[in-house]
Amino acid sequence: MTDQMNVEGLFIAPGVMETIISVAASEVDGVASLGSFATSGIRSMLASKPSTSGIETKMGDDSKLSVAVHVEVYYGYVLPELAAQLRSAIAEALATQAGVEVSSVDVYIDGLQFKA
Repeated sequence: MTDQMNVEGLFIAPGVMETIISVAASEVDGVASLGSFATSGIRSMLASKPSTSGIETKMGDDSKLSVAVHVEVYYGYVLPELAAQLRSAIAEALATQAGVEVSSVDVYIDGLQFKA
């Protein structure tokens, strides 16, 4: 997202939606990291704010947000159930925190990690 989003007179800066999505996704049990581990895992350990790599957003003509999120998950979780939990958590967080309606949340599972 390159421009500010206007939600009922509230202007939201670029990156805010991605941060909300990142936090919501990281709180879902079974999600290891956003984006690929090589980039987001190391960066999120060193940075003070959540990584937003692996997140794409696009505002549709109907003023609803489309979200694509790339994640790596821990081995042993049922992937369709995990994806459904991610979709629900992200849509709920955006609606609650920013008042944004979500048209779709596409989940891309890019890899598996094993818990140490």
